[in-house]
Amino acid sequence: MFKRIDHIGIAVEDLDAAIKLHERSFEMELVHRETVESQGVEAVLLDVGEGHIELLRPLGPDTPVGKFLARKGPGIHHVAYAVEDIDEALDQAQSIGLKLIDRSPRTGIRGSRVAFVHPAATGSVLTEIVQPAENH
Repeated sequence: MFKRIDHIGIAVEDLDAAIKLHERSFEMELVHRETVESQGVEAVLLDVGEGHIELLRPLGPDTPVGKFLARKGPGIHHVAYAVEDIDEALDQAQSIGLKLIDRSPRTGIRGSRVAFVHPAATGSVLTEIVQPAENH
């Protein structure tokens, strides 16, 4: 079903400090920064190999990432896997009985198509399925 790990999402309170940490300590290059209003986050992508680290700052306390930070504090929020066809991947996930948060894709960072699988279906790990935009 999955081609590769696309990114690891990390919830942060201070986005600029987190960017500096990853750039200085881990020599990761910042390649994209965007506010994704529909998901209630400001997000950045830093390159690591063929994948990314995605740092997520909530736009408010009532957003999914804001609620995550209030419950658990900063840290790993989700693992995202790249697929060639997200509609096919969602059909496959449903056919094997996985509990989905999203039954149809929504727009993610850099125009990707994304959907989330409920942590109850994946060993308590929030899982994102990503079909990257054609130019990424």
